[in-house]
Amino acid sequence: MSGEAPTAQPMSPMKSEVEYLEYTTVPGYFQQDDRATNDKIFDYTKTNFGLIERSYEGQAEESQKTQWEKFELEVARLNRESDDSVQYKVLFLGRHGEGYHNVAEAFYGTKDWDCYWSLQDGNETSTWADALLTSIGEAQAQKANKFWQSLIETQKIQTPQSYYTSPLLRCMATASITFSGLDLPRDRPFKPLIKELIREAIGAHTCDRRSSKSVIHGHYPDWPFEEGFAEEDPLWDAELRESDEAMDIRLRKALDEVFGTDENTWISISSHSGAIGSTLRVLGHRVFSLGTGQVIPVLVKAEKAAGTGPPREKGPYFKVPTCPKPPPVITSLA
Repeated sequence: MSGEAPTAQPMSPMKSEVEYLEYTTVPGYFQQDDRATNDKIFDYTKTNFGLIERSYEGQAEESQKTQWEKFELEVARLNRESDDSVQYKVLFLGRHGEGYHNVAEAFYGTKDWDCYWSLQDGNETSTWADALLTSIGEAQAQKANKFWQSLIETQKIQTPQSYYTSPLLRCMATASITFSGLDLPRDRPFKPLIKELIREAIGAHTCDRRSSKSVIHGHYPDWPFEEGFAEEDPLWDAELRESDEAMDIRLRKALDEVFGTDENTWISISSHSGAIGSTLRVLGHRVFSLGTGQVIPVLVKAEKAAGTGPPREKGPYFKVPTCPKPPPVITSLA
């Protein structure tokens, strides 16, 4: 791809007892960084992923390039002009398409969902344990696929150099539909790493309990697992649910692993609303909620800082309140 940016070098190993990675998002490049942008109506396909039309330092001679080509050169400049304690990456954060658990929660209402139905594997007509995509969810991922292909052809956008996905089936299905069949560089094919820590809030809700490694492998036999990925879900708890504080600790650890080991600059992360919200908190980004199937990119600066940094141990979980009896059972979600 013309104008392709050189990849950033991975940061040298940190002395964990005296240094940590401090994350910030760099404003001024995407509409979603601006608090005036309404996340409730934001549609990445109608806003060029939110990329702001603007000029960049030292690019007067690049007027014929597309905005994404210019942005690619800008990110390369930021990395080139930084010392080895700083690294910039562009993260494409994508929420999975609509799943059967989303339909069930909307039908029952959040109160009844949280206290009873979310603790079940499903009802008489639908299953939402490790929920699959609905037909609407599949269409949302197909919309993403068409949008990526359009930007590849018209904007010459830099496609991800690395792909990561949550181990929950709805995320993997969304990623598969979104990126399969695209005109990608041969040296950067779509082959996502299945990563445990970028999953949704852990505990109680069966939609957030992952399938076994064997089942996942059966669905996606060519996709690699991260090292140490367990056969059975080691994190889910039937009674306790992860707090926001615990999620932030977990997602920070996931970011540390990506920034500390992945030399690439352009990264795709297929995840969940709660996990993306937590990631944005860790990055210091404004609150920006994503509807099912929505995607936003963020430009992230990671810098080594002195000290031990934020907590690294497992954060608190809480006891999930339950209903004394099940709400009225329905016969269909249609």
